[in-house]
Amino acid sequence: MVEVAPWWSLFVAPALLLILAVLALAGDALLAATVAGRPATASAALRPLLEVPRLLVAQPRRTPAPDVLLWRLGVLVVPVAAVLSVLVVPFGHRVVADLEVGVVWFNVMEVLTWGGLWLAGWGPNAAFSLIGGYRFIAQGLAYELPLMFALISAGTGAESLRLSDIVAAQQGLWFAVWMPVAFVVYLASVLAFSFLGPFGYPADRDIAGGVLGETSGVDRLMLQAGRWLLLAAGAAMAVPLFLGGGAGPGLPAWAWSLIKTLAVLGLLVWVRRRMPTVRADRYVEFAWVVLIPLTIAQALVPALVVLNR
Repeated sequence: MVEVAPWWSLFVAPALLLILAVLALAGDALLAATVAGRPATASAALRPLLEVPRLLVAQPRRTPAPDVLLWRLGVLVVPVAAVLSVLVVPFGHRVVADLEVGVVWFNVMEVLTWGGLWLAGWGPNAAFSLIGGYRFIAQGLAYELPLMFALISAGTGAESLRLSDIVAAQQGLWFAVWMPVAFVVYLASVLAFSFLGPFGYPADRDIAGGVLGETSGVDRLMLQAGRWLLLAAGAAMAVPLFLGGGAGPGLPAWAWSLIKTLAVLGLLVWVRRRMPTVRADRYVEFAWVVLIPLTIAQALVPALVVLNR
């Protein structure tokens, strides 16, 4: 049974999300050191965090005739959307907001990153950042529909969009076991809306960093933090959607939620370092020709199961 957490959990949830994002960043740094042939030491793991003080004191970059308001708004939306998305994610037997449309809330917060990242690309009034913003829109056209069908599959299996109901519906069998296509597509979509790894096309080096190219100082820190916060939020959401929430033997429910989240997060970080960047146009074609039919077929499976109960 999932209970609504007290009001102070509004501060605990973002703090926990930040810790998960820092752990993911440290793990990514260790993998990067290993790939480069350097020793995977504590100093290597902490190296990305040493950039934080430098960015906090760095001067913001100026471009000719920027739209400063939209630029700042876009930069702010990305991390804020990540934080708001986890308010409906159960942690063990507790959740900040047990909304009847929790799945929709998460999806809406993820879609906010479309607008935020595009504004972050538009605002500087620079060519490469604008191209990066348009690349994210193109990438979104590829991943969003398969993601929505993956979310629909979990909601259909539980006959509810409330995450606590989805967790309860997995008491006998996790949805990841009999909805594997939805689970895999969801994980790929997490990397896509975090614009990391194979889906880092909007911030790629061939366009001088794209949406990140003209940002510096606190602006750059906010966008980079937003990417990893979105990755951590997506990993946390995978647990109630497909991995049975806090269910598990021997340990408290919160411990199982944490273990599962860390496992998913570790997998996503590993994939980020192992797969090359995918061009948006190629992924659009693959998504519309292959993934959408597969996820529609996957959504039909729980629908048929529910109808035959």
